[in-house]
Amino acid sequence: MVSAADRAKGPARTSVWLDGKTTPKRRPEQPAGLDRDKITAATVRLLDSEGLAKFSMRRLAAELNVTAMSVYWYVDTKDDLLELALDSVMGELRLPSPDEEGGDWRDQLRQLAVGYRRLLVAHPWVSPLIGEYLNIGPRSMQFSTTVQHVIRNAGLPLHGRTGALAAVFQFVYGFGTVEGRFAQRCAAAGIGQDDYFRQVMGTIGQQPELREAFEESAELMKARGGDTVEEMREKDFEFALDLLLAGIEAMGARA
Repeated sequence: MVSAADRAKGPARTSVWLDGKTTPKRRPEQPAGLDRDKITAATVRLLDSEGLAKFSMRRLAAELNVTAMSVYWYVDTKDDLLELALDSVMGELRLPSPDEEGGDWRDQLRQLAVGYRRLLVAHPWVSPLIGEYLNIGPRSMQFSTTVQHVIRNAGLPLHGRTGALAAVFQFVYGFGTVEGRFAQRCAAAGIGQDDYFRQVMGTIGQQPELREAFEESAELMKARGGDTVEEMREKDFEFALDLLLAGIEAMGARA
């Protein structure tokens, strides 16, 4: 356990995965029945149910029925714990085997993109944390390595592979983040996503200064199809992902 004074005097924080304390040894004075895995799992549950803004070490300790000081036997800072939680949920992703005989990189990249989107929606607190931490935990690194192996099979030149991955996964990050936030907003308002969408669109349609843009948007949405927010989302996501995969395939064929 590191005191607040020691933390203040120490060097700038990098990552919990670089401090050599990812597998702390239990000491006699530490509470029985508690370990880092249990603390991390409780952190994920709290973040899912209450959100990132309400999360605190004190709230976590109450959830575990221990003192806040007991938690600090296992993690030095709240940042460390959030980083552990972030890597923990990355383990929910089902990863394909890029070297599997007969495997198609398009199907594998689609699987990874769909899974990543699902993760962002299921855990909305992940989005803001992804840009805040190094994400070099074992599960995150396994995901990154798999993605790199998959894109290797697309036939792209070496210098273009990172750009292709950025196109796919930054798109998925933005799409999944907006989707997760919309679901959160509807839940907070106590209203279904379809009802919320209809109310918003109805209100916008009544504003004279927005009518022209609204009519053009309505025409686009009608052409796209979909009777529910979920159906409309799926159509947009699938088509956008198809465009990206087709672009990668075309660039690979030109290489």
